[in-house]
Amino acid sequence: MTNSSFKNFISKEFKHIFRDIRTLLIVLVMPVIQLLIFGFVISSEIKNADYAVLDYSRDYFSKQMVNRISSSGYFNFKGYIDNQNDIEEVFKNGDVKLVLVIADNFSRTLQNSHYADYQIVTDASDPNTASILAGYAQSIINTYVADYFGSQTDMKRIDVQNRMFYNEEMNSAFMFVPGTMVLILMLVTAMMTSISITREKELGTMEILLVSPLKPWQIIVGKVIPYITIAFTNVLVIILMGYTVFGLPLRGNLILLLSVSSLFILLALSLGILISTLAKSQSVAMFMSLFALMLPTILLSGFIFPIENMPKLLQWLSLIMPPRWFLSALKTIMIKGQGLQYITKEVLVMLAMTAFFITLSIKKFKVRLE
Repeated sequence: MTNSSFKNFISKEFKHIFRDIRTLLIVLVMPVIQLLIFGFVISSEIKNADYAVLDYSRDYFSKQMVNRISSSGYFNFKGYIDNQNDIEEVFKNGDVKLVLVIADNFSRTLQNSHYADYQIVTDASDPNTASILAGYAQSIINTYVADYFGSQTDMKRIDVQNRMFYNEEMNSAFMFVPGTMVLILMLVTAMMTSISITREKELGTMEILLVSPLKPWQIIVGKVIPYITIAFTNVLVIILMGYTVFGLPLRGNLILLLSVSSLFILLALSLGILISTLAKSQSVAMFMSLFALMLPTILLSGFIFPIENMPKLLQWLSLIMPPRWFLSALKTIMIKGQGLQYITKEVLVMLAMTAFFITLSIKKFKVRLE
């Protein structure tokens, strides 16, 4: 086996990928589309939510406060209601998601005692939306009061100030960009690698390769090198788009981030190779990749659903999911700006998983050769 044969084999694999328009779309175009979809379309932020006001005061400050809420971009003012009974009626009809109740003599009370007497009522048939909207309204009203009266030491009410550490503006891109990176790397590396190797088996060309001057490990390495290159390119593109398009800062060390990403790429590749040793056809490889890798990546990694909110059984199951550890490390580096000492556990778990899957893949591959 000469180095030129190995280089020619790798070159052939690259050409094979770039000649197949479907593969090219999946590994290069789809990641960009996914990132744009998750970043722009899927958002946890709520804007232009309809709300009504039950204003017993109808004075200067109460109207100013309503104007402040309406101009925030989060709420759309639908009008005033007349009494408490109307609150349930507008919720039943689905007219509004929130009602602001302002007490009588609002301006006088606010000027004399700096005490804002109001109530926020939300439609909690959707608890998450209700909680978010109540938080928005509370924050806007607190800001409005503070703008007029400043920080008053003699304020009678307890003013709870919320602060969103690491993400003051509650930018949903902080969640979706790292999660999309995990999803894309799993798609490009594990699934495409398993399908690529299985295709050789299905077409019968794997047997030809095995009797060629190339050694088995060189065949595997030659087939995964193009996907490593493409996956690493995707990492750079996602980091660049996250920073320039979605305003996601890279607070941590770039070299550390790329190193951890490389480790996860290797881990995903080892999973793809393992699947290729188990699957007999491309369709089976794709099904196994989707069922065993893609769905857990979306559901159990903490990408969309908080792991802490899951039942204990699913929390334990998530421990054996590689995306969980990579996503945790990504957020720690990118968003919190922490170093290696804060992701030691994640790195060790991914190293152990990589060693385990590579060993298992080699064992399965040898059994197949025998």
